[in-house]
Amino acid sequence: MARPEQVLLLEPQHELRFRGPFTDVVTTTLKLANPTDRNVCFKVKTTAPRRYCVRPNSGVIDAGTSINVSVMLQPFDYDPNEKSKHKFMVQSLLAPPDMTDTEGVWKDAKPEDLMDSKLRCVFDMPVENEKTHEMESNKISTSLSKSESSTLSMKSMASSLDDGEVKKIMEECKRLQTEVQRLREENKQIRQEDDGLRMRKSTVISAPHSSSAMRVKEEGLSTRVIALIVLFFVVGVIIGKLAL
Repeated sequence: MARPEQVLLLEPQHELRFRGPFTDVVTTTLKLANPTDRNVCFKVKTTAPRRYCVRPNSGVIDAGTSINVSVMLQPFDYDPNEKSKHKFMVQSLLAPPDMTDTEGVWKDAKPEDLMDSKLRCVFDMPVENEKTHEMESNKISTSLSKSESSTLSMKSMASSLDDGEVKKIMEECKRLQTEVQRLREENKQIRQEDDGLRMRKSTVISAPHSSSAMRVKEEGLSTRVIALIVLFFVVGVIIGKLAL
């Protein structure tokens, strides 16, 4: 046996629309009107009870009156590619004249006494929000591209500068090597001359003076050699790091 037609008048009749953005609770109103001369019991049900808060979700509508039902969609991450399958159903039945217990009426109701209307849910995202979201995405992509290009350019410049610095350092190293070799030869020659002078056994006055002068010269040259060797070592460490 077919169910009777819905006696309640629903506004809207076929769908509940929720306008975004959905970062906060979005509320839409469902109006239920009872045009009959009898009281009508009603219940509002949904296929996604955790996503919605409905107030009131059941009750009695007196004859010739209406009520507003607030349907509150809870915040969620909106995905334009996702089509919602959420649905609502408004179920109703005529209340008996001597009704005292609403729940008892629903329990005792026969299937042929129940009336229902179905509504689907529609999510609307404002066009400006979608454009803003798209513009922000484009800005982020552009910014990332510029950042990557800038990074590559800086790396290329740094590589070029490093090559130039390496070349200068290599030239300096060669010059230092030549200088160190020259100083070694000079130091060796001074030592040989010093040994010759000692073997000649010059006079008591001149010998100490000559020896002292040679020692001072030798120490000065040795200090220069050590300083250049240390400098050469530091330059070598720098070249090693740049090569890595």
